[in-house]
Amino acid sequence: MSLDLDPKKTALVAIDLQKGIVSMPAQPHAAADVISRTRQIAERLRAKGGVCVYVHVDMANFLQLPTDQPMRPPNVPPPPPDASELVPEAGYQPSDILITKRHWGAFAGTDLELQLKQRNVTTILLTGISTNIGVESTARQGTGLGFAFIIVEDACSAREEPQHRWSFDQTFPRLARVRKTEEVLEALG
Repeated sequence: MSLDLDPKKTALVAIDLQKGIVSMPAQPHAAADVISRTRQIAERLRAKGGVCVYVHVDMANFLQLPTDQPMRPPNVPPPPPDASELVPEAGYQPSDILITKRHWGAFAGTDLELQLKQRNVTTILLTGISTNIGVESTARQGTGLGFAFIIVEDACSAREEPQHRWSFDQTFPRLARVRKTEEVLEALG
């Protein structure tokens, strides 16, 4: 199916392309590939007048949820000070929007919805790591706010391939359109 995009009403939302996340295992797509594909989309979208949003999690102050499993096992040291910094290869520019999240999804407790609506964004191109956590939580939250999503399969990855596949096979087709990087780039002209 062809993809029709109005770049001026479209935003890229790139999830957690930061030092403390991209250094972890990523499957089925290597973190370097996810980063490179996200950068390609960002460059094309920016050139066409679209909005680029980079989301990173504050790893030192991540919201502690009331679960039976701790976020960090007791013997694991805290993340290094630069763990929350975006990797330069992701292509963040000073003109882009930077969102710091403290929860799984990018909308909860941030001004992302306001930032996008002020710019008349109706469609979100979603990329990042980890598919089944930050990416999926953001898609679920954002569809509830009325945004249309295109989730870029080869610009997302998870810690394990079955986690990635489950989201793309079972969840995302019910929430969004699923496409590859080349299809998105072609639609952006």
